[in-house]
Order: sequence, then C-alpha cells, then structure tokens
Amino acid sequence: MDNPTQVLTTLDRRLDHPVSLVLYGRAALCLGFDSTRREFATTQDVDGIIPLDQADHLTDDPQFWEAIELTNKDLESKGLYLTHLFREDQVILREKWKQNIVPVSRPETRWLKLFRPATIDLILTKMMRGNDEEDLKDIEFLVGHDRITPQAFEAACAEAVIPDIPELHEAFAKAKPIVAELASRSA
Repeated sequence: MDNPTQVLTTLDRRLDHPVSLVLYGRAALCLGFDSTRREFATTQDVDGIIPLDQADHLTDDPQFWEAIELTNKDLESKGLYLTHLFREDQVILREKWKQNIVPVSRPETRWLKLFRPATIDLILTKMMRGNDEEDLKDIEFLVGHDRITPQAFEAACAEAVIPDIPELHEAFAKAKPIVAELASRSA
C-alpha cells in the first residue's frame, strides 16, 4: 500500500461525517494519475487545499481536526502525516481553479471525497519553491503526462493568482523559464 493511501484511509476511519479534500503535492500525483512514478508513492505526507468557500466550515469542525490529530498519532511511527492544509489563497493557482478540479477515486473511502486540481494548477503549485529539483521533476512528469503546451502554460501563468508573499513571487519568477522550457520540449 502506498503512503498517501495509508494516510487517507487512516483519516477516513477516524471521520464520522463527509469531508471533501483537494489533494496536491505528491499525494495528488500518486493517487490522481493512472501512471505515476514510484517516488510519488513514498511521499511521507499528504497536502491539501481548502477552498475559501469551505474554510469556515472546516475551521469550525472539531471532529475533522481531531481525526487528523489521531491519524498523525497512529502513523507517527511510520513517519507519515497529514499537516499541510492550506487555504486556496495561500498557494499559487488559477483564479477559477476550483471549476476544474478532478475527482480522485483511489483509495476507496467512506467519508472522504477526494479531488485534485487540474494538471496545470498542480504545475503552478509546484512552482512555489522556485527551481527546487524535486518539484521540477514532478512538473516534468505533469507536463509530459498531459502534454502541456507552451501556450497553455503561458495562459496559466497569466491567470495565476500568487499570494502576496515576496518569496512566492520570487520562486514563481525563478521557476517560470524552466517550466516554459519543459513545456516547449514536450510540444
């Protein structure tokens, strides 16, 4: 069983009501695509994006946060965890990203309803660490998987909403020419 599945099925067992979760990061790459790389399955954490229209609801849901805490405690000895949950305005995404989320059918869960951003939005989130070697390898997989064209990448960059954090603007600017080159090679 891959690590993201272990984390999410453990969380699902701890929940007592439906919760929607938008995965990003390597968990989204592992579970949201049919053909993935082995290293995606060995990621130790699950990252999630909380849409702004769900932020208050999740913030005021103590059972959800307790389930996360218990999940992390259950999996601590394996080094697995779920702690990175960001509101959509804390990550780089296109303005209308939520209209393009993709259902994630693995793993089978009772309470969790899983989604991932569209591939182009996953690429934008991966640009948040600039020219990070691991993220660039992930971006290369995404660009190749969906055959992202230079035009599609440029359009996404034009629509990207970058949080008002100077480091994110710098990282995005650093990553942009590298990702543009990856897109031009895949075209």
